[in-house]
Amino acid sequence: MTGIQPELWVGNAREALAFYAAAFGATVLHLVGEGNDIVVQLGVGDAAFWVAPASSATKRLDPRAIDGATSRTLLVVDDPDAVLEQAVRAGATETSPVGDEHGWRLGRILDPFGQEWEIGTPLGAWPPR
Repeated sequence: MTGIQPELWVGNAREALAFYAAAFGATVLHLVGEGNDIVVQLGVGDAAFWVAPASSATKRLDPRAIDGATSRTLLVVDDPDAVLEQAVRAGATETSPVGDEHGWRLGRILDPFGQEWEIGTPLGAWPPR
């Protein structure tokens, strides 16, 4: 098996878990720890990612602490319009409306924890030939 599963560092992991469940329909695949000191693997469809507390001691920075982000995560879904709307209702900020670009239907959000997301689906066979 090969895969990439990003780990997002956030100021409040429990709140992030609740947001991702509401915004993306994420389900808990694995959780260790207690209170806000948790590491959780979440699943959205066939995709998985991790959420853990930010910590200045381990140099795992909350994007809000640096007033920016160092990456953006692409969530591939069948209906990016609906998922982006759901994420905004859950508390995300739309930074780019859903539209067609680069062979994809894409929209962008900033979640309440400072993480940047692209939500999209390819418009045709992917990768292009």
